[in-house]
Amino acid sequence: MMRLIVILLSLLLVFGWAEAVMAQSQKPNITQEQLRKGDELTRAAFAATSKGDFATAEKYWTEIIEQFPDNPAIWSNRGNSRVSQNKLQEALADFNKAIELAPDITDPYLNRGTALEGLGRWEEAIADYDRILEIDPQDAMAYNNRGTAEVGLERWEDAIADYKKAMALAPNLVIARGNYALVLYETGQIEPAIREMKNIVRKYPNFADTRAALTAALWVNGQKGEAESNWVAASGLDPRYKDINWVKNIRRWPPSMVTALDKFLKLQ
Repeated sequence: MMRLIVILLSLLLVFGWAEAVMAQSQKPNITQEQLRKGDELTRAAFAATSKGDFATAEKYWTEIIEQFPDNPAIWSNRGNSRVSQNKLQEALADFNKAIELAPDITDPYLNRGTALEGLGRWEEAIADYDRILEIDPQDAMAYNNRGTAEVGLERWEDAIADYKKAMALAPNLVIARGNYALVLYETGQIEPAIREMKNIVRKYPNFADTRAALTAALWVNGQKGEAESNWVAASGLDPRYKDINWVKNIRRWPPSMVTALDKFLKLQ
């Protein structure tokens, strides 16, 4: 999971990045008009992102970079827009630049790790998450993302440990809870996995990922009526789960869970 950095150029601040941006983003000749235009473009970029129009968001971030090339948050945000378009090599270049400008800020490492995972470069991604945890040992998302990279290496017990740590640090981090349930299923702990999925769905009924996973697990477990009920909700919330290739290669569920969903989809 990536982190999108909220920026307010008129104050030259990035939440969580204030010192780095103040130290490296200010230019002696920035005009009020540049700041106004920067704010306008920033709002437009976030609006495009919220609509899922990542190509347009990328264009806005590029315009902002031209005006504020020393602001690391802008580079990181453009990298995020590129990851969302699967332009992973270009995204890496943006994250590298953000890290060059602000080497002690955690967000670009988290975002670069996400891009590295997309390229199957699991060990490099883990190195980025390790770096985050050196800077901030309480970063729950770093533990969650390190778990996903360990899943890519089929290091199931390591992943379970990291998901547990993420959940302990941030009990409401639903993606970590969902990932934990997926790995329980992968390691043959079927009933505990289903129980965890049901608990997640009860508390977060609009979390499509676990809805879809619960559908697959219940279907294979012979609970077909309950599976179909969850599928109506899951596919309505996020139709991408109808595409097994997306689930396998982009969302990157563990193999047993992918197989379970594939069985359900083929019988629909």
